[in-house]
Amino acid sequence: MDELFKKRRSVRRFQDRPVADEVLADLFETARYSPSWGNLQCWELVVVKDGEDKRKLAGMLSPKNPAGKCTESAPVLLAVCGSPQKSGYYKGVQVTRYQHWFLYDLGIISQTLCLKAWELGLGSVIIGSFDHKAAEELLGVPEGVELVALIALGYPDQDPPAPKRREVSEFVHFGRFPAR
Repeated sequence: MDELFKKRRSVRRFQDRPVADEVLADLFETARYSPSWGNLQCWELVVVKDGEDKRKLAGMLSPKNPAGKCTESAPVLLAVCGSPQKSGYYKGVQVTRYQHWFLYDLGIISQTLCLKAWELGLGSVIIGSFDHKAAEELLGVPEGVELVALIALGYPDQDPPAPKRREVSEFVHFGRFPAR
């Protein structure tokens, strides 16, 4: 597990090699066990392989987004969607402090997908800066469901170095948050 967590990287360059349906099936089988609020599993995934759709989605990224090229060239894009009124609600009433608890659940399944992808020899990068409304329209995302992120998947054509990480002592506080 340590190797998995420490060596997985965001990959933005992929080989021109398709990802087999069996590999994707394995990925999704693992992802379905991701924890979620009340086990409501608010997520929906759209698998995008069509080159024209990937090109259009790439055009929806913000201009300086470093994932622009890989959005189009990745063999697979996953559109990570969720139902905002499902997670954090009980009988239609918000019971969590934060009304967008579904984002937490989508973060969990996104991490599960990226970690399992690494185990399967795939690279991935989570993309969040794009025109969400236009992408939802392109992908036919229904009312009551929101597209939150894209995940580009494929066999890596690079091995990025580890970015600098904060020391544990900088973010772990025992007993109370320290005075600043």
